[in-house]
Amino acid sequence: MSGIAATLQHRREKNQGVGSNSQAVKYLNQDYEVLRQRCFESGQLFQDETFPALPSSLGFKELGSASYKTRGVTWKRPTELTSDPEFIVSGATRTDICQGALGDCWLLAAIASLTLNQEVLTRVVPHGQSFKKGEYAGIFHFQFWQFGEWVDVVIDDRLPVKDGELMFVHSAEGSEFWSALLEKAYAKLNGCYEALSGGSTTEGFEDFTGGIAEVHELRQPSPHLFHVIEKALCRGSLMGCSIDVRPGDEQACYPIRSNTVVCAVCDWLQVDYRGNKEKLIRIRNPWGQVEWTGAWSDNSMQWRYVSDEDRERLSHRSEDGEFWMSFSDFLRQYSRLEICNLTPDALTDDSLSKWALSKFEGNWRRGSTAGGCRNYPNTFWMNPQFVIKLDEEDDDPDDGEAGCTFVVGLIQKNRRRLRKMGEDMHTIGFAIYEVRTEVHGQRNVHLNKNFFLSSASTARSETFINLREVSSRFCLPPGEYLIVPSTFEPQKDGDFCVRVFSEKQADFQELDNPIESRVKKIEITEDDVDDRFRSLFRQLAGTDCEICAFELQKILNKVVTKRSDIKTDGFSIATCRNMVNMLDKDGSGKLGLVEFKILWTKIDTYLKDADNSGTMSSTEMRAAVEEAGFSLNNPLHQILVARYSESDLTIDFDNFVGCLVRLETMFDVFRSLDKDNSGTIELNLTEWLNVSLL
Repeated sequence: MSGIAATLQHRREKNQGVGSNSQAVKYLNQDYEVLRQRCFESGQLFQDETFPALPSSLGFKELGSASYKTRGVTWKRPTELTSDPEFIVSGATRTDICQGALGDCWLLAAIASLTLNQEVLTRVVPHGQSFKKGEYAGIFHFQFWQFGEWVDVVIDDRLPVKDGELMFVHSAEGSEFWSALLEKAYAKLNGCYEALSGGSTTEGFEDFTGGIAEVHELRQPSPHLFHVIEKALCRGSLMGCSIDVRPGDEQACYPIRSNTVVCAVCDWLQVDYRGNKEKLIRIRNPWGQVEWTGAWSDNSMQWRYVSDEDRERLSHRSEDGEFWMSFSDFLRQYSRLEICNLTPDALTDDSLSKWALSKFEGNWRRGSTAGGCRNYPNTFWMNPQFVIKLDEEDDDPDDGEAGCTFVVGLIQKNRRRLRKMGEDMHTIGFAIYEVRTEVHGQRNVHLNKNFFLSSASTARSETFINLREVSSRFCLPPGEYLIVPSTFEPQKDGDFCVRVFSEKQADFQELDNPIESRVKKIEITEDDVDDRFRSLFRQLAGTDCEICAFELQKILNKVVTKRSDIKTDGFSIATCRNMVNMLDKDGSGKLGLVEFKILWTKIDTYLKDADNSGTMSSTEMRAAVEEAGFSLNNPLHQILVARYSESDLTIDFDNFVGCLVRLETMFDVFRSLDKDNSGTIELNLTEWLNVSLL
């Protein structure tokens, strides 16, 4: 119950703006300003007990406490490493980011790209932090986007040091520490430093911007890629390109770091060259110094054949890590291009074009909403479903044909943080279906198995893969489309966020069933009870001619033990009390003849077992609950499975009956309290306890 309450509270806070960059969620409930003031008052430098200066904060395997890599590690504050530490020297630049002993070059490339956009940088690195006397208290904070919301992460400034040097990210300027502290905050958010080892630049891009990233493999580029790059830069997008390096490969133009070389795309243009238009791309190597030496490099002959104006404006002859190259060479030399499309709120420059953003959070739960991919038709329909309505075509289509361009990103939450527990990424993807005309505009419906058996997908993610995010770009005709995110295999628990960036404003909603009861009341009078049942009741009820919960338990258990088609450990007294409460009209806590006849009729119709195994699967239960007259949404189906299923996701007969009885009781209680049929009731504490304890 506390988990459900926390979820509801979280939703209310989001509706009030909590989770935006201006109202970031306080990670682990740590308030930077409050903690900082407390340090000033006590005269003590901040020590973060939630991310202590201990081996556990370094890692769990390669950087675990038993690893030789962590022997002799100490934790020191910048004030202990230099006499005059500074947070940022002359603004944040790419030379502030030098890689240490951690395989997180993907993260460093994202940080380096961040320095190209001061507006975006200030969203991650809040102003007003320094080592100046009167301002310094050993505490710093940074803000990261995490799965749909911004989070403010507080840290102390104790950094891991080995052999007198910072172990991980450091600045070429030895007295500057913003990048090292940023890395520590990100490590805290993900559980430890080692959790940052291995990743993609897109992950860093997204967590620093809140944008949505897409990957273009340059071995098989889209014929419209240059136009995509042009439009991305006009939208202020961050872009990184990378070269996969295998042992033994010769890459004379670039430094080899880990197995990937990562650079940033920062400009594009077309120049007149020998009577033709030459497409050029400007690249920035965040590691500095080493540059491309081929055509259109700083000293290449190609610059002789462009106009004096272009040559003066574009040609630079210094080893600054920036260079031009032809688009064709770019496609040959690099392996992939990663584009991070920024959210509208990240761009205040009105001259930049902006995407329209839609997003929803969801989850997959075993037995209820974890249906797996289309290879599992019996359960695929159970996955969460989202519909997007595309009305307006692009103003400037990539391929010259009319259509609606949008980017779908499916991101799985918190999987990097779970590495300590031996978990890793799920294999995820999504499918897109065109919504049939007869279903257009309907939102209170979760499309069932028959729809997917009779419908082919219109589009899909390029592959199912075990990455944090899967994203793809599409251009489809105007219409309504269903997006179904899933893990590859069914019954995989996980939380996700699905986002859509569209060229034009689009309506994006979750499809789910309404919450309602269509259970028909069983109308029985005493005259309707036949003599045989009346005689049976007298035998069961005893001298008081009423049946209490304990007597009901004995009766039901005696009956079900004689039924080979029913699997149950017996009815619990709690379930029997619920049955009595549902039908007890006079408050006696017992059932009379008519009340017992109604209950017996209900129980006789409750058993809906698809495979005659004596139990039902959670999938069958969903259908059986609907057949019994209840329409429930995904969160409620998740609660039912969590509460009533066994570890193998089967539901015994007694649990199924208990579930339906409790559902019917709760609907009846709500209706009786909702006097004006408004769909809302107001309860004081006593009334709430009476209802919830029912």
